[in-house]
Amino acid sequence: MPDVDATAPVRADADPPAGLLDAFWRYERALMADDVPGLDALFADGPWTLRGDAGGLLVGHDAISAFRRGRGGAPQRRIAAVHVRVLGQDDAVVVAELVPRTGGRGQQTQVWRRGERGWQVLVAHVSAPAPAVDGRVWREVGTPLVAGSDEGPLSGARVAVKDLFALAGHRIGAGVPAWLASARPEPATASAVQVLLDAGADVTGLARTDELAYSIAGANPHHGTPPNARVPGALPGGSSSGPASAVALGQADIGLATDTGGSIRVPASYQGLWGLRTTHGRVTRDGLVPLAPSFDTIGWLTRDRTTLAVASRVSGAGAPAEPAPERFVVAPALLGDLDPAVQEAFGAWTAAHASAEEVDLGDVAAAQEAFRVVQAHEAWGVHGGWLTAHPDAVRGAVAERFRVAAGITDGEAARARAAVERHRQRFADALDGAILVLPSAASPAPQATADPTAVDAVRARTLRLTCVAGILGAPALSMPLLEVDGAPLGVCLVGPRHGDDALVHRAAAFER
Repeated sequence: MPDVDATAPVRADADPPAGLLDAFWRYERALMADDVPGLDALFADGPWTLRGDAGGLLVGHDAISAFRRGRGGAPQRRIAAVHVRVLGQDDAVVVAELVPRTGGRGQQTQVWRRGERGWQVLVAHVSAPAPAVDGRVWREVGTPLVAGSDEGPLSGARVAVKDLFALAGHRIGAGVPAWLASARPEPATASAVQVLLDAGADVTGLARTDELAYSIAGANPHHGTPPNARVPGALPGGSSSGPASAVALGQADIGLATDTGGSIRVPASYQGLWGLRTTHGRVTRDGLVPLAPSFDTIGWLTRDRTTLAVASRVSGAGAPAEPAPERFVVAPALLGDLDPAVQEAFGAWTAAHASAEEVDLGDVAAAQEAFRVVQAHEAWGVHGGWLTAHPDAVRGAVAERFRVAAGITDGEAARARAAVERHRQRFADALDGAILVLPSAASPAPQATADPTAVDAVRARTLRLTCVAGILGAPALSMPLLEVDGAPLGVCLVGPRHGDDALVHRAAAFER
């Protein structure tokens, strides 16, 4: 145990009950030592124990313990003063004034109760000094970083730009420190950014992305995982993790993002946001670091449908437009691998709101595999040379995906590409112009501490859902309409190509 200075003055409205302060200092020593079993013993067992901070509220002893195991220890600090308010012989509130080593002031409030196991914490809340910039969410920020036009339909809106887009005078980081280190300032701003600036929006900053955008989890081993604003301790969803978290946290109003295999729809689902993947090619992709050009699209994340509708309208001005059909369909082949709770919630929603008939999309597993092979082959074609020259630049699951991608032959890719075309035609024939309704993800957001094998299994099941829009090149809208065990889950509408704006308008009927 570290040598915690327990000499802070105690200010109490009555004599503290016997053993309370001893328990408080045991807690502080365990916290500074990252002694998770010791901390668990000092928190009341059961489903009603609470722990909150700026990241959200954890409910239940098990959730709190899981959070502690995954965070890698608490920031070091000293206690400046301890305030005690005695509520009864066996109940008290303790408020500690905190002085972090990194500077600033914070406080920790705890409700303690004495029971059969001695003094334990029932409720705790920690207020840390607010960082000027959360480096897990943002790579570069300003006030604003780039100002938009003086007026326009997006006047006053703040944009978080995924760190794949060019901003004139700024470098692109692509979620990889080695990439950023070798990057030069961009000579021009990407069209997808400029159109928002011209509409009056300001760019707040460049927000984090998963390494080279080759993930839908949202974790980044270099910069830390952006927080999930709706589910404390959970993955934020990627690869548009930074823009999604910035919008969900209220630090931006629009997240300018990309979606290849679900990178807008998944973070939207995990954090309770609106998210639109646009028709392939609808929004110009100049000034964008690609992943798999056959599937890469641009879109937006917002907290409300109206802002999303404006961003889509101004960004797609001049593009072909199609009306949204009135007919909805569901595909049972997409739903069989979902968690039972997701199946139940989605089934209840469609029965109540969508009046959807069933369609047969054929062998969706084979379609997913063909999509995976083409995506991987293109990703290695885009980045393989650079990764070969920088062999340790990416890590973990992303590194493994690129390793597999490197082994795909041109012949295998050609056969997979032909299969994608067959599945595209099959999907289009089955949908016959209708709107496909499906969950945006296979489950709510997994915890950041979840076993990597389990996270990868969720990824595979989610990609079976998300690959359909990618194969079709169609717009897909994630709507924050469901909850499963208190966590958000999106309902996704996949519409006909070039029906982007009409799809967002059609979704107005489902808003709460």
